[in-house]
Amino acid sequence: MDPKTTRNIYATFAETADQRKSRTAVVYLGTRFSYEQVKEMAERFAGALSHAGLRAGQKIIIYVPNSIQWVVAWLGIQKMGGVCVPITPIYTPHDLKYIANDSGAEAIVCADTNFGYVTSVLSETQLKKVIVTKMADLLPWWKRGFGWLFDIIPRGKTALDQNTYSFRKLLAQHRQSARGQPADGPDGNDIAEILYTGGTTKFPKGVPFTHNLFLVSAREQITISQSLFPPEKNVILGNAPLFHILGQTCGLATLLVGGTLILQPKINLDAALDAMQRFKARTMIGVPTLYRMILEHVRLGQYDLSSVDYWFSAGDLLPIEIGKRWEKKFGRKILQGYGATETCGGVSMCPVDIDIPPKSVGRIMATKKIKIVDPATLEPVNVGDPGELLVSSDHMVTYYLNKPEETTESFIEIDDIKWYRTADVMSMDADGNLYFVDRTVDTIKHKGYRVSASEIESVLQEHPAVIGACVVGVPDEKVGERIKAYVVLKEDIKGITGYELIKWCRESLVAYKVPQYIEFRDMLPKSKVGKLLRREIRDEEQRRKETR
Repeated sequence: MDPKTTRNIYATFAETADQRKSRTAVVYLGTRFSYEQVKEMAERFAGALSHAGLRAGQKIIIYVPNSIQWVVAWLGIQKMGGVCVPITPIYTPHDLKYIANDSGAEAIVCADTNFGYVTSVLSETQLKKVIVTKMADLLPWWKRGFGWLFDIIPRGKTALDQNTYSFRKLLAQHRQSARGQPADGPDGNDIAEILYTGGTTKFPKGVPFTHNLFLVSAREQITISQSLFPPEKNVILGNAPLFHILGQTCGLATLLVGGTLILQPKINLDAALDAMQRFKARTMIGVPTLYRMILEHVRLGQYDLSSVDYWFSAGDLLPIEIGKRWEKKFGRKILQGYGATETCGGVSMCPVDIDIPPKSVGRIMATKKIKIVDPATLEPVNVGDPGELLVSSDHMVTYYLNKPEETTESFIEIDDIKWYRTADVMSMDADGNLYFVDRTVDTIKHKGYRVSASEIESVLQEHPAVIGACVVGVPDEKVGERIKAYVVLKEDIKGITGYELIKWCRESLVAYKVPQYIEFRDMLPKSKVGKLLRREIRDEEQRRKETR
């Protein structure tokens, strides 16, 4: 997977698929799909896209839950030279419209259950082609029938026309799919995909990855466990969503080295534990919340998880208590990592053959360079002292799509080297172990997601009764932080409840961004220049916690 010898993502997958052919690439809802099958479907899909008039360089949104269709669409778009724009399937029309317009996407692959959202924004975007799939589309006929008969599969209303296509029918119609496709495909420096990240701004920011960056980062992260088993023998339960960088570099990337990826549309503990047992998973990826849920699952003892050699946690800090309980229960440690969308995933990971301190998020990956600096002066701090983490790499992201101000703030140059400012406060000990200290006050970590406080505040302030809002994260051992909003109502407004404002947020925000608590205030703390002082609210919440 060295970009010097493989120029793009699809060529890397195709080479692996040709070597592995009959080996299982993906397990989706209990059905195995071989490398040969996945490659053939991806090439059919690429042919279908070209036949529909789409060309290399055009952006195509993937708006589908984890599934075999997601994988086929992603690989097919790579094959025809398009740019993938994966987004969470629970986005509302508000988010969908913004990302479609910001990315300039001209086509979208969506699930039938969110087809209505897509049609509602077509007239306000550049989207011209819609490809819709049902979650059981590529399963055997008897599984599809069973699902419909017992109403197990969610259904959405769809309507096909000259610009709206059925995913399943497209694959059936384009059996000679590879014809007309460019033999070489995109160059390693071409943009492969754009992932959207939250962070501190009102709107999600588009992060463009080149093929080279993805290949180098993905290989490094997917082979971290190779001293436990060969990468091609890995069987990964991919709980992390594929639209997220964690799900891509630590799950999807196994298809580039010959491993097997187990996928489910959403997390169901019994289904996940059964899949690990049935298919002899070697790796599980999860956020700390998931590990806690598994430990507390009443039927955990019914499953044999002894095949799993590598338990990996990312997205948030793993509580020491969870780590200790897990090691006592399963005899293996949960290993952590730290990364960001802008760094194409892992900046640090815990090696499997070195004993890392429990609070550490690992050691710096070989392809990354870091600095820990004073955020005000950008001067390096002493070993062991906290400071802002800066990250650089050879093929790094250097800008946000259509966001010049945010680009200037986050991507800086020091000594002729480009660095990404993570805005996370970290420290490193003399042995090279990295520790997370704090995050910026504007970013909330909820269930492994980075949530923008200002985005939620903006939605609240659009309510006709609200004059001001401040959103912070309240520490919570189960989900990292819960989202709490402090709201100031207009003077003449009466009778507005917290429930009403939460309902208002649900109309515009994806579920994990909706506040869990609303507290009404007469005023909010602000600086002399009128800047909202979230730190004071956070400190107040901390004092409340300490006095309980």
